[in-house]
Amino acid sequence: MEHVLETDRVPAVLTFQASGRSRRVDEQPADVASGLGALAATIRAVAAGDQDAFAQLYAEYVRMVHAIVLGRVPHRDVDDLVQDVFLTAYTRVAELRNPAAFGGWIAAIARNRATDHLRQSREQVELPEDLPGGDPIQAETFAVLEVVRKLPEAYRETLLMRLVEGMSGAEIAERSGLTPASVRVNLHRGMKLLRERLGGET
Repeated sequence: MEHVLETDRVPAVLTFQASGRSRRVDEQPADVASGLGALAATIRAVAAGDQDAFAQLYAEYVRMVHAIVLGRVPHRDVDDLVQDVFLTAYTRVAELRNPAAFGGWIAAIARNRATDHLRQSREQVELPEDLPGGDPIQAETFAVLEVVRKLPEAYRETLLMRLVEGMSGAEIAERSGLTPASVRVNLHRGMKLLRERLGGET
């Protein structure tokens, strides 16, 4: 899955191949203190207009943002909204007082942007994504995604980060600000609930 950000307001074209960046599940995260120091330096550079620093933030957080948006809006709208989220983050990053909170901050932007999008398009008539004649595998994927979207938010987002974006438990914890224990619980309970609901589907 490739995420590309293109805009005349941010001249760099940022590409990110999710499958090529995922770490092994048992890989340990970097030292927390040095990691936060590096993140703070990157955010300061972005606030100063450094395009390479922004590309780095984009590469590190795009899968998390994509998963959050995917869990809320129709699939066809996800990529555009992900770009909107990063444009908003780019223009507002100087407002962020605590660099360590970047993950939670951009996650909140993603949730709010998805909510606004749904509110604006609520009255529009939409065709279903699984119209007859489509790829049966794709139709099944959309059907499973609809079940995931009905799970509690914590489970939904964590499952999508793991199953769709290929993020390890350590990556999810590092990006989202959750503890590794919380990530494990969310994945375990979310998978259990997903299996139960899929088992009840006809």
